[in-house]
Amino acid sequence: MEIMGIDRWDSFVEFLDDLKDEYYYKQIDRDGNGFIDLSELKAALEIVGFKLPQWQVRKMIEDWDRDTNGPGKGKLSFPEFQNMCAGLKAQDIASSFKKMVNKRENLETLGGMSTASSEGTTHSVRLEEQLAFSDWINSNLSHDPHLKHLLPIDGEGRYLYDRVKDGILLCKVINHSCPDTIDERAINTRNLTVYTKHENLTLALNSAQAIGCNVVNIDAHDLAKGKPHLVLGLLWQIIRIGLFNQITLEHCPGLANLLEDGEKIEELMKLSPEAILLRWVNHHLERAGVNRRCTNFMSDIKDSEIYSHLLKQIAPNEAGVSMEALTEQDLMQRAELMLQQAEKLGCRSFLTPQDVVEGVYKLNVAFVANLFNNHPGLDKPDNIDFEGLEHIEETREEKTYRNWMNSMGVNPHVNWLYSDLADGIVIFQLYDIIRPGVVDWKRVHSKFSKLKKFMEKLENCNYAVELGKQLKFSLVGIAGQDLAEGNPTLTLALIWQLMRAYTLSILTQLADSGNPIVEAEIITWVNSKLAEAKKTSGIRSFQDSSLNNALAVIDLVDAIKPGTVNYDVVKMTGEEEDNIANAKYAISMARKIGARIYALPEDITEVKPKMIMTVFACLMARDYIPNMDAKKN
Repeated sequence: MEIMGIDRWDSFVEFLDDLKDEYYYKQIDRDGNGFIDLSELKAALEIVGFKLPQWQVRKMIEDWDRDTNGPGKGKLSFPEFQNMCAGLKAQDIASSFKKMVNKRENLETLGGMSTASSEGTTHSVRLEEQLAFSDWINSNLSHDPHLKHLLPIDGEGRYLYDRVKDGILLCKVINHSCPDTIDERAINTRNLTVYTKHENLTLALNSAQAIGCNVVNIDAHDLAKGKPHLVLGLLWQIIRIGLFNQITLEHCPGLANLLEDGEKIEELMKLSPEAILLRWVNHHLERAGVNRRCTNFMSDIKDSEIYSHLLKQIAPNEAGVSMEALTEQDLMQRAELMLQQAEKLGCRSFLTPQDVVEGVYKLNVAFVANLFNNHPGLDKPDNIDFEGLEHIEETREEKTYRNWMNSMGVNPHVNWLYSDLADGIVIFQLYDIIRPGVVDWKRVHSKFSKLKKFMEKLENCNYAVELGKQLKFSLVGIAGQDLAEGNPTLTLALIWQLMRAYTLSILTQLADSGNPIVEAEIITWVNSKLAEAKKTSGIRSFQDSSLNNALAVIDLVDAIKPGTVNYDVVKMTGEEEDNIANAKYAISMARKIGARIYALPEDITEVKPKMIMTVFACLMARDYIPNMDAKKN
């Protein structure tokens, strides 16, 4: 059977289009009745390039007749024949793909996937991630009516890169992980064109950035081309955020059971989600009377023993979960038996037996997080006053700032705002993004000694305050020690000014004059733009109470890109519920036209001046680059 090379996946799409060609209709359906007799299936398959042995064709015919009843028995309609061919081609490419996979790492190396590919750049794509994410999407989104034309993705996951190209699937994945991030009224779902697909992808990318995904060096054109390494990387970030969002006291008060002797609950919640999951696993191992402990989600879980004990411990009695896996010596078979137990809990997602035995980190973390979210097995303790712990849960403002930082690609990832900024490392990275070269990295302690750790962190924080003053930040009463100790009020004061400086620096870079942009100029621009478009709305300041219905933002979006807004869905009553609906629509439409907005709908309806300023500033920046997409083409 002729095989299209793995490096020519795009030709598969061409193959599907060819099947619709009139030439094939005439060659295959010679009597013109719209059907193919199964007795002629082998000849029909050979016409489109499938030279299969007779035994395989005979089996296909037997399977088809067994599964078909009524008038369709013994024959295929042309659409059915097309689907059969598409399945064969997918199996063909997947089979050749597996032969080329590096057996140890299970990697596919893809050339020509970046702007530097002409210089030899390649990117590795894990087949297991492709399979896991495709299966997760099928399991969680197959019910969505807007995705009927895209799902299910084939069993090998090879269609995944094609399925993201119209942007709808990515938008839905984002909303599954972080509900209501995208107002679905903003998604183009009908009569899609290249232009409207690009709008969807732009909306998805800007929304992914708003929830904390690092989308640096990814644009809508990359996703429209279905570049595998970028698609998988983005999907992992979105899915990971959704899985980790539920590891909170609000979702699971029983997390307090994981406290160690003398530990405060505030300290527990400052741990990374991965660290909390490890502690959760070990908590259940201890309750099960097992001496073994889990220190990582790679080597420690390869023999399925830890997973088997965990599943048994968290499972309801009626689920019938057993320890059968531990009677099997072969690790691959043992992993399969263990996953069958997970399936009884509805939690087999992300892993194959091979992923367990090879200790694939991402997928094992996702598997454990999914177990935690569905079966935490933690009762709410009676000896803790949860009403006095509101300050532990992340506020809306804190979450917005954290998402902004993570979307900038800072390292390490920010999980808890104050403790993760206490050594100054992330703050220095943000300074360097705002004004490249401003940080003297020779003065920065990037690694800390055990004996001088606090002093070295304090020196970093003192330098961070010094740089803030150099950038004209208002830091009266803020010292390095405040940052090192994680003082919430003073740390937030610095973070806001970092975000403000970043937003205004983008505007300054785009402005023709190159002069620094100030808030007053943004207000002037907003009113001028609205007046030019003959809109009746306007703003007096970022504290203007009339902004709470979001109409000024909606009108501004339509002024920047005329005809974008569907005013039939805009509410004019001024009631709170309608205002929040307008604000959701306004933010999604702003992101759809290319504005990278981090603010939330509530920031508009509650008229939060700081965040409202960023909304208008981001729209102003978008207006400065109206031909952005054309230039990239």
